[in-house]
This record gives sequence, C-alpha cells and structure tokens, in this order.
Amino acid sequence: MIVRTLEECQKTERRVVAENWESVRMLLRDDNMGFSFHITTIYANTDTHIHYQNHLESVYCMSGEGEIETTDDGKVYPIKPGTLYILDKHDEHQLRANKGVDMVMACVFNPPITGQETHDENGVYPLVD
Repeated sequence: MIVRTLEECQKTERRVVAENWESVRMLLRDDNMGFSFHITTIYANTDTHIHYQNHLESVYCMSGEGEIETTDDGKVYPIKPGTLYILDKHDEHQLRANKGVDMVMACVFNPPITGQETHDENGVYPLVD
C-alpha cells in the first residue's frame, strides 16, 4: 500500500513549479500503477497552451474558476468546482484561470509521467521510455 499526503509531497521534488502553474505529483510512473495523479494549481490570470500529444488526461476542478478553449474548433468550456474535463483525443487547448483566483485541479495522466516534466514550446510533455 502507498500512503502519501499532499503536505508531505509539497516538500519534495514531487512539487514542480512553472510560470503559470505548479503541480504536486503524488503518484508517478515508478509507483507502477499505470497512471499518475497530481494536484495542480493554475495561477490566477494566466493563459496556458497545452497539447498532450503523448498522454491522455482527466482533470477535476476542486476550486477556482476559468475556462478551457479547444484549439481545433474554438469551443470554450467554463471550468468551476465540480467540473471534470477529459482530454481523450490529445486535445490541444488553452487553459485559462481568468476569474482572478487560482484554480486547483486533481489530474490523472495515462501513461504516467516520471515527475519532472514541464510543457515544451508546443505545450507537450515528452514521452519517457
């Protein structure tokens, strides 16, 4: 059994900070569960380009508000507590925390990430063999 707290993970290399967000990677590839689990904070008043070409992701909003806009068709979906969105087609998108408050999200990735990934210039996490 694996037991971890958010608080203890925040004090380790599992906490990764980028310009528009920070992510606490509580469950990683080395845990051998077949997925990774993160608590990610999207900073207020930011707009982040994301395109997970190598991963599928499900995201549940726990707090804050914003929106997600899909690049292919320009559709905009509001994000608020209780909203789940699923990037089941490697959807390229813009994620905005544009309501003046951080958004805190619970995220699941498949395949699991290793832990130190950040978005490249195309919004992609690399696939690590």
